[in-house]
Amino acid sequence: MQRSVTLAVLLAAGLVAIGRSATAPPPPPAMVTAARAFLDSLTPELKQKAQFALGAEERMNWFYTPVPRKGLPLKDMNERQRAAAMNLLRAGLSEQGYSRAETIRALEDVLVEMGGNPRQRDRELYYFTVFGEPGPKSTWGWRYEGHHISQNWTVINGAAMATTPQFFGAHPAEVRQGARKGTRAITAEEDLAFELVQSLDAAQQKAAIVDATAPNEILTTNSREANIQEDRGLAYAQMNAAQKALLVRLIEANAEAQPQAVARERLARLRAAGLDRVKFAWMGARDKGQGHYYRVQGPTFLIEFDNTQNDANHIHLVWRDFKGDWGRDLLAEHYRTSQHAR
Repeated sequence: MQRSVTLAVLLAAGLVAIGRSATAPPPPPAMVTAARAFLDSLTPELKQKAQFALGAEERMNWFYTPVPRKGLPLKDMNERQRAAAMNLLRAGLSEQGYSRAETIRALEDVLVEMGGNPRQRDRELYYFTVFGEPGPKSTWGWRYEGHHISQNWTVINGAAMATTPQFFGAHPAEVRQGARKGTRAITAEEDLAFELVQSLDAAQQKAAIVDATAPNEILTTNSREANIQEDRGLAYAQMNAAQKALLVRLIEANAEAQPQAVARERLARLRAAGLDRVKFAWMGARDKGQGHYYRVQGPTFLIEFDNTQNDANHIHLVWRDFKGDWGRDLLAEHYRTSQHAR
């Protein structure tokens, strides 16, 4: 994604909105058009697979493991339908996010080369699901999901958008053999965290490192509602200037898969809630190649990163909003406003 200034610079300059009610960003202009084009490309039979009511229970059934899913997989699409689907994905993510999603999908081929079951490790088993009817002023949502990807969008009245839960994973985290040797789908979110934890002095380490052993999974897993984790870790307010900049860059890296307006809004909301209240917590080894975990938690959001499985070469990474996953907060306000207007 081309950017003239970074979010960190915007924050430092005070150019990002910091009010208590930071406005949710609108959907990218191309998203509604792309969603309609995708649905219009489908036969009635395929559309029945791809589309659910906005209020369907399925909207909150999310998984990042290779399990049976509802929705329409790439495998069932012809070339025109596939092009329309991928155009929708491009509309929902930044260029960087789209490239990452495609790299993760390609890792399914690597897993087959490593002996995985090709019927389960299949790059064609990535699913598109639309909830409701996309329109310029409508309330609707959609999801792109498969092994190690679960991206969720909710649009309110065509004017505001929520983009969590946001999950990316990578196995292998670093490809160590074959034609794709050296490939890493997730880089900055791991490298910046190591740089931060290794910069801490003894007193800071005591606050930040909350366990010598990393958990073997992100703690919130695929729960429908992310619970606030225990209030432990090193607070932003306890860091020096260089460490504060590293933490902002780490948060920024986790946001950059989304379009720039979404990433900017995420930073605005966490700043409005108080950067000094954001904490960085680490578990496990402080060197690569051994199991490690971190979380960044503020009053409104949680980022979790885990790399412990498969000899610490298997990443799970998620961004959750405590009140805003699947647009819960925006939908609640939408329904309140609708009732008052009657």
